[in-house]
Amino acid sequence: MNEREEKLDKYVEKRDFSKTSEPDGREATVEWSNERPVFVIQKHAASRLHYDFRIEVDGVLKSWAVPKGPSTDPSEKRLAVPTEDHPLEYGDFEGNIPEGEYGGGTVLLWDRGSYRNLKEDPESNPLLKQIEDGHITIWLEGRKLRGGYALVRTGKGSKARWLLVKMNDEEADARRNPTATEPDSVKTGRTLEEIRDSGE
Repeated sequence: MNEREEKLDKYVEKRDFSKTSEPDGREATVEWSNERPVFVIQKHAASRLHYDFRIEVDGVLKSWAVPKGPSTDPSEKRLAVPTEDHPLEYGDFEGNIPEGEYGGGTVLLWDRGSYRNLKEDPESNPLLKQIEDGHITIWLEGRKLRGGYALVRTGKGSKARWLLVKMNDEEADARRNPTATEPDSVKTGRTLEEIRDSGE
């Protein structure tokens, strides 16, 4: 088993690929993007609607569930709950996860694109080290979101929480509410309801 497969152990253990159409992680492809590394934000109507914020780090998508979704307002601090690593192919997944399967519900590709490390010296401060240190700063180049974002860990141990915050730059806009005004898929243009009703 290689290092990437080891990182995806939790992802694979939670899923029955004979029932769900989610990618099994055997391939590490990102055919939809010419720029790397990538980020993906998936709108997920599970037991509760939330947004999954994912960034490519060392061959997998590091992931956080953001209940209220990302904001373009720097004064908004959005809770971001770490979840298991996902395969890179998940950046192209849109469809229905069967009821009874882990994360059951409808998944929509809300935004995706590339990102860059904003630390002064990315070589000596790679994303993996930033995750360990609990402070990530990246610049997103997406269809809906652009500009600097920070993921910040607060507290320690079982009380540790992460926050997703828009940085105060030229792409910040307190008046904009993209989760409400731009709800549809960047991949297919469909709504959550259309994806749900498609049966895919």
